Amino acid sequence: MNAHIEMDHEEVLRVKLGVLKREHRDLDEAIIALTQTVHSDQLRLVRLKKRKLALKDEIARIEDQLTPDIIA
Repeated sequence: MNAHIEMDHEEVLRVKLGVLKREHRDLDEAIIALTQTVHSDQLRLVRLKKRKLALKDEIARIEDQLTPDIIA
């Protein structure tokens, strides 16, 4: 039997946020491991850091969407 499950927009964002945060942590670990090697690939290191920053921006954007606006 195929159960059809629908998620609302907020649930989708929360799932995506979790995936992005895991990827961000994984990249952090990869960057640390790469910097600890004797002959680290500097180009790869730069690319990993750029991807990590892009993920950080996307995570912040999604968190802003999930946080309700509070008028002070």
